[in-house]
Amino acid sequence: MLTSIKGSSAVVTGASKGIGKGIARVFAKKGASVLGVARDAGAIEATMGELRAAGTEASALSADVSNWADMQRMAETAVQRYGGVDILCANAGIFPAAKLDDLTPEGWDEVLAVNLKGLFLTVKACLPAMKSKRKGRIVVVSSITGPITGYPGWVHYAASKAGQLGFIRTAAIELARYNITINAVMPGNIKTEGLDDLGGEYLDKMAASIPMKRLGSVEDIAYAALFFASEEAAYITGQTLVIDGGQVLPESLMALE
Repeated sequence: MLTSIKGSSAVVTGASKGIGKGIARVFAKKGASVLGVARDAGAIEATMGELRAAGTEASALSADVSNWADMQRMAETAVQRYGGVDILCANAGIFPAAKLDDLTPEGWDEVLAVNLKGLFLTVKACLPAMKSKRKGRIVVVSSITGPITGYPGWVHYAASKAGQLGFIRTAAIELARYNITINAVMPGNIKTEGLDDLGGEYLDKMAASIPMKRLGSVEDIAYAALFFASEEAAYITGQTLVIDGGQVLPESLMALE
């Protein structure tokens, strides 16, 4: 059993839905005070309201991870409400599809601004609070797409996710002296609200390429993030953990027959 994170202050970006919502829910269930952050004020307040209704400590903040002033305000809010930032889960990300021929410079910049620059600004804003305690856990939600796999229409997304891993490896060296760790979880195909409109046939095809024959759940990612946030992971930094049901393992679909 992992050491409890009860009493910790946790900031989760992109927490209004999907994986971020799952992480916020698990962290709150395990006793952390969670500041959920997202651009949509109504959506993030509704999600944090669900967590409070379940008897956990959670509050909402509308902020854009690509905006430096917003991220400074986020860190200040966590300190004001919960006394600091013990755990930061940098989850916010966007993934609009556009193949290389159709991708505009503006579309490229938008994805990199949120997914990669947003990671930098999120971490940078929370560092003073973590350094003041000489302790912190940073968990980045990356992806198998980019670092390991590719998918048509996601060259910008893939580049941003691969860039996140380069970021954590150097950041881990710089932050080690402050007893701050930074690691990344790399989800495969996870069943979130965003997949509901794709239809059962499409989801079945996705599952067919996974050795475990199912899509992952947001809880599968949340509990991996919880491990990186735990005391037991104190000597792990700059590392990645793939959570994909074995999706990246087969040489071809024939390997699954």
